[in-house]
Amino acid sequence: MADCGCTEAQARMEDYLHGELSKESLGDVEDHLKECPPCEEERTIGVVLTNKVRSACCETAPEGLKLSIRETIERSS
Repeated sequence: MADCGCTEAQARMEDYLHGELSKESLGDVEDHLKECPPCEEERTIGVVLTNKVRSACCETAPEGLKLSIRETIERSS
């Protein structure tokens, strides 16, 4: 794996945070993060924000809303 550089690491950060990188890209980003404190700080901030959003969005839609959406989709098909 090779250090991909700041520009590439930052461009891939969102995919990195969501586990959506290939093994090769993941290794490249992780290699960069090990050597670049500013990008590692961005990763840390991204992890905190991602976790906060996930915890804030854990509500389940009411059954009536789900049914209404299904009915609407079926009518439009």
